[in-house]
Amino acid sequence: MKFAVVAPVAAGVTADPAYMAAFATHLEACGFESVVVVEHTVLMTQYTSVYPYDPSGRVELAADCVVPDPLELLTFLGAHTQRLGLATGVLVLPNHHPVVLAKRVATLDALSGGRARLCVGVGWLKEEIEACGTDFATRGRRADEQLEVMRLLWEDHPDGVSFHGEFFDFDHAMCYPKPVAAVPIIVGGHSAAAARRAGRLGDGFQPLGVGGADLARLVAIMRDTAAQHGRDPDALELSLGHSVTKIDHERADKLAALGAHRIVLAMPPITDIDEARDVLSGCAQRLGLTP
Repeated sequence: MKFAVVAPVAAGVTADPAYMAAFATHLEACGFESVVVVEHTVLMTQYTSVYPYDPSGRVELAADCVVPDPLELLTFLGAHTQRLGLATGVLVLPNHHPVVLAKRVATLDALSGGRARLCVGVGWLKEEIEACGTDFATRGRRADEQLEVMRLLWEDHPDGVSFHGEFFDFDHAMCYPKPVAAVPIIVGGHSAAAARRAGRLGDGFQPLGVGGADLARLVAIMRDTAAQHGRDPDALELSLGHSVTKIDHERADKLAALGAHRIVLAMPPITDIDEARDVLSGCAQRLGLTP
């Protein structure tokens, strides 16, 4: 089982260089697999979109919450660590052009020695996505093309690569540096469409905000879709969420029984780095991670 930890964005500390360097180096020392950082390019003071992961329909982050660019932050954290995986969760695909995103992700992976991992989604905040210049209604179809474009640009062809889709079109393109190896792309979301996208195009699936029968249904959709497209469902990773303060061997075993390969742990919004390190140390000790 792999254990990842989400940086505490709600604490407003994820753009604090001293805090984040100490946070990441402590994660690595404790034996956690990776650090995960979230994305919102912008948040809105007013919006009509419904946040799907809280009964209120409102996101818990204030509009002025500090949310740094995830790839820039991961590059910074990669320079302060040696082995720690560097992951997004969730990167909002509609906010990005895939050609530029392919370059940025490959650069992060190359400079970190192959430690990058993407967890991507299509986003829920219509106002944010439209502010980034993308049509909200077509973001799913665009996402499919985006994943294809990035994977294509990471390949090495002597005459470059070409792509002709509904949204993106180019011929004979070369994009260097290449990733050290294929960058894993995990699809995050709570919908059947996300599960199908994971099965068809992803290296794994991270169901968000679901459990019980809904979780089982989405995992089954992911596996069935993979098989329908000639892919091995057993080769796809399943990432499930839990809390840093509540996870223990018993709870981890229950998630493993559901098929989890990785548990992504949410941090409480702790602003004091010494307190955060204590919480992480306690979690690592409960799980037997500390080297």
